Amino acid sequence: MAIASINPATGELSKHFDAHTDAEIESALDRAVSAFEKHRRSSFAERAAKLQYAAEILEEYREQFARIITAEMGKLLHASVDEIEKCARGCRFYAEHGEKFLSEQMVSSDAGRSYVRHEPLGAVLAIMPWNFPFWQVFRFAAPALMAG
Repeated sequence: MAIASINPATGELSKHFDAHTDAEIESALDRAVSAFEKHRRSSFAERAAKLQYAAEILEEYREQFARIITAEMGKLLHASVDEIEKCARGCRFYAEHGEKFLSEQMVSSDAGRSYVRHEPLGAVLAIMPWNFPFWQVFRFAAPALMAG
């Protein structure tokens, strides 16, 4: 079954996309798990560098990405630019603060020593609405990537 992308402002067909087969979905999930296994072993500094780089890409191609959002969503161009800029700020925020947020915390308890440790658990799958196509991804992907 083909999925049509139609510009809501003009009614014009932008592109047809074929739905993924079950095998293609399984393959994508397998690749996500493999990527997670590698990524979880990276340091906070390496993860932060990747998020900073993502922010740079978002900023460099801000206008191109915004035009895609506008064509596919019917948003005003300035709102699409704002969305891309928000994603870049989110990447930078988690790159700068993620390690502190995820640091081991000592907590009081009846035990001799108690603490909270955040550890990466697995790949993240998100089913999201598309009214903010970039932000819906980056709002959970940036902290998840920083967490490992």
